Formats: sequence, structure tokens, C-alpha cells
Amino acid sequence: MKTWMCLICGWIYDEAVGVPEEGIAPGTPWAQVPMNWTCPECGARKEDFEMVEI
Repeated sequence: MKTWMCLICGWIYDEAVGVPEEGIAPGTPWAQVPMNWTCPECGARKEDFEMVEI
């Protein structure tokens, strides 16, 4: 499982946790997150995220 950080606001998407309140189940790989999904903190697009190691 990997983590992805929003380059705009720093919010972290953790594949192991998902975003259940947005319909993205725990264990959902980044590649399966819909292309039209946006950052829940700032509204940035998926392409504004970068993989990071935590």
C-alpha cells in the first residue's frame, strides 16, 4: 500500500485507509481512484497528487 500527497494542501491519501466518506473503500489502489475525484480538503485534481513515503 502506498500514500499520495496533495501538492496543493498536503492532504494525504493512504491506500490502506481509503476515503470511506467519499465512497473509496480501504485498500483501494490509487490507480482505481476515479479520475474525476478531487481532494477533500482543497478540491485539487487527482493529477495534483504525488506518491510519498511515510
